[in-house]
Amino acid sequence: MTDDLTRKLLAEFLGTFALVLLAVGTAVVGGAVGFGLVAVALAFGLVMASTAYAFGPVSGCHINPAVTVAMIVTRRIDALVGGLYVVVQFIGAVVGAFVLWLSVEYFDVVDQTGALGSNGYGAGAGINLQGALVIETLLSTFFVLAVLLLTDKAGNAAMAGLGIGAALAAVHLIGIGLTGTSVNPARSFGPALFAGGTALEQVWVFLLAPAVGGLLAAVIYPLTRAAEPASEPAS
Repeated sequence: MTDDLTRKLLAEFLGTFALVLLAVGTAVVGGAVGFGLVAVALAFGLVMASTAYAFGPVSGCHINPAVTVAMIVTRRIDALVGGLYVVVQFIGAVVGAFVLWLSVEYFDVVDQTGALGSNGYGAGAGINLQGALVIETLLSTFFVLAVLLLTDKAGNAAMAGLGIGAALAAVHLIGIGLTGTSVNPARSFGPALFAGGTALEQVWVFLLAPAVGGLLAAVIYPLTRAAEPASEPAS
């Protein structure tokens, strides 16, 4: 494995770890310090924006298998490298969730979500199974499409991190009250693994729907991206 690939994989691991620990962690402890839905949504957006600027130059800062799938389909990343990205993203999410679990089990942190910030539907949630599949697919499509367009070579690279963070915060504003908002299979898998029970039984929805959303975004992306400027004729 080359040093460059090692750096990329480490960046993807650390970015996903940070997203789960800091953003999902905000939901886990939020109620104890008066955080509301907006604060949790902002936490996701701020973590995404900061990691985009920190790790974007290294790996592109996907930190989301749905984004990586879209990048593979649009041929913006090699399929083998993309597959390795997905593996370390899941590992990063599991390690981040493990730290949250340790905090609840051994550090006397009170889990305000009751399920380690995992996603869900049905009784106690704001939506049923069919609705969860639809809303997660739509929100994932919007978010991944935003990432593709904002990181396109025709986009404004200096503002891409802020735009991606804002997009993630926006989907959380509507999604938190429905499914808890996934739009990221790794983010969903990590907490569900340690929460167990219903969260783990339902996690397939939050693995499948974001992946489908990523594929849809990859299909829409060529139809919506800015046209490349015409090349100057040779003199």
